[in-house]
Amino acid sequence: MTISRRNFARLAAASGAVAVASPAIAQGAIKWRLASSFAKSLDTIFGGAETISKRVASATNNKFQIQVFAAGEIVPAFGVVDAVQNATVQCCHTAPYYFFGKDPTFAFACAIPFGMNARQQNAWMYHGGGLALMREFYKDYNMISFPAGNTGAQMGGWFRKEIKTVADLKGLKFRIGGTGALPLAKLGVVPQQIAGGDIYPALEKGTIDAAEWVGPYDDEKLGFYKIAKNYYYPGWWEGSTGVDCYVNIKAWEALPKDYQAIFEAACFEANMDMTSKYDSLNPAAMKRLIGNGVKLQPFSNEILAACYKATTETYDEIAGKNAKFKKIYEPWKAFRAEQVSWFAVTENRFDNFMIAAERLATRK
Repeated sequence: MTISRRNFARLAAASGAVAVASPAIAQGAIKWRLASSFAKSLDTIFGGAETISKRVASATNNKFQIQVFAAGEIVPAFGVVDAVQNATVQCCHTAPYYFFGKDPTFAFACAIPFGMNARQQNAWMYHGGGLALMREFYKDYNMISFPAGNTGAQMGGWFRKEIKTVADLKGLKFRIGGTGALPLAKLGVVPQQIAGGDIYPALEKGTIDAAEWVGPYDDEKLGFYKIAKNYYYPGWWEGSTGVDCYVNIKAWEALPKDYQAIFEAACFEANMDMTSKYDSLNPAAMKRLIGNGVKLQPFSNEILAACYKATTETYDEIAGKNAKFKKIYEPWKAFRAEQVSWFAVTENRFDNFMIAAERLATRK
């Protein structure tokens, strides 16, 4: 009697003689496509997706493979959410605030003006209820989310001219991502959302007057210092910038439980690795930029105060109209207040002393 492979598997499983892997695993058939919102040249932020892909493959003996595509290769940078939602791809790697036009609530998983730093953001997501709240929100988009990167605090951007007062912001065509555009618009800025790879030509042609991206390491790669020499800080709209991996819910549910665990652990690794890589690479890049004539400048207290006021007004306006935003904003705001108070006790005092001590040592 001839027994087919399928019948043999059924008989063996029923008899308890052998453990049979699921057909997808046995045949090595789990192959996903990941659409990134970032260019390959940005080894830090694009590299987060590569970290996930490599870790998943190595942990499953290449039985679970994720092919990573850079922005524009199969999906435009700002089209990745639609692609995951519609199952064009199984997953994507992106900055959630790119999609605040769909709903400003997206930005809580990424960065909103005068938000939390990277450690505080991770605390909120992993242990403060943030991840559960965001996943509930993403159900409407047929996705489940995983924190998969963080740039840390970003810079305030590159400006052709000096920005000394609030009045200097009026009429400024500024490339800025996410919800930072909203309070700035209140102060007269004309926000422009442009994908990373398109910023340099826009700045070069004068289509925009200023642009922000991430920080010294990535900004140096994109060459902004060749056009605009005034480099401002801090990027108050991005005290940290979380990067998420979105997965189509059906694709996720079809994944074996052990592969789910491996994928989630790989995203966690990418989240931690990206922040540490930026912290390692940014100082040397900053020195090189200054050596190339870049003028490092802080935003004035007047500008920061005006932006903070405009930001608070913006949050209240959105919360008054958007129940989904308000549902997350209220617990987020309470958690942020606790974190600021806690960091003031230890981190802030320690950091300020170390800054002063290092400056003193440098002068000797």
